Amino acid sequence: MRISSAKLHPPVQRGKQIEILVDGEPVTAYEGETVAAALLAASRFIFRYTDKYGSPRGLYCGIGLCHECRMVINDVPNVRACMTLVESGMQVQTQTNSNDWRQA
Repeated sequence: MRISSAKLHPPVQRGKQIEILVDGEPVTAYEGETVAAALLAASRFIFRYTDKYGSPRGLYCGIGLCHECRMVINDVPNVRACMTLVESGMQVQTQTNSNDWRQA
């Protein structure tokens, strides 16, 4: 006899629905989740491109150790998306080259 998973686990309780801007486009997020979680839920898998070869990078470890998920968040480069909680109106950008940000 199968046991329904609905009987084993309570339904997921999400925070308040908010909106963040990712590369200028609105993305739905929920208070209490990370930027990385919101991006993955929105089917956005590329968070940055490497400096040397321009290779795409996304979420790898998800616990802040590998730094592959670095993005520009609220005009601050190299912020780990997996460790940053979403805030309403947050500005998130795919990081293209950490060496040229805001040097102009």
